Amino acid sequence: MEKEIITLLFERDLKKLREEIEKYPTEESLWVQLPGTINTGGNLCQHLIGNLSTYVGLTLGNVPYVRNRDAEFARRLFTKTELIGELDKLLPVVVKSVSDLSDTQLASGYPRNVLDMFENQTTALVLIHLLTHLSYHLGQINYHRRWITAVNPE
Repeated sequence: MEKEIITLLFERDLKKLREEIEKYPTEESLWVQLPGTINTGGNLCQHLIGNLSTYVGLTLGNVPYVRNRDAEFARRLFTKTELIGELDKLLPVVVKSVSDLSDTQLASGYPRNVLDMFENQTTALVLIHLLTHLSYHLGQINYHRRWITAVNPE
């Protein structure tokens, strides 16, 4: 049951992330830095793609991925269309990677050489952490997009 809930929540939030990116009125609006903030909606989306591709797709699903975390925040790696395409590729990777885990794997330790966060870090704990991380940044992207849309309506 735990695996099904985790999968359901990843699927829900990744679909919502895609919807948020689609709602940006222009390509440039993704990259506008709001006063008092550090990250743009585009950079946060790139970060989530890199994060989940690394810690779920690569580590748990054995899907090849090379991450450049610094570039996720410092550069525009993707256009709006490419971000949506990357999210469309990421969703089935995350769903399959989590769905294919056994209960034993969920209860087993997540590889510490990949991500060392908790004293007793089971794979389930790391996945729940990654879900909350996704939700946190999804909220930031939603706020950023709504502010941008209010200032620059379509």
